[in-house]
Amino acid sequence: MDMTGGRWRTSTRSSGNGGACVEVADNLPGRILVRDSKDRAGGTLAFAPAAWSTFVDTVRR
Repeated sequence: MDMTGGRWRTSTRSSGNGGACVEVADNLPGRILVRDSKDRAGGTLAFAPAAWSTFVDTVRR
């Protein structure tokens, strides 16, 4: 899977705890990428946009 060009960001709700959070790249067509900010080279999860949206909506509730 080509992840070139992913613009990674952390949540605005992330605390200043040394980067212990996840990063999301949502600018690539057809997929949302998620990785651990402490281990950026350790692996990346990919989600379909609809699945990611469902997850985020569920967490917000």
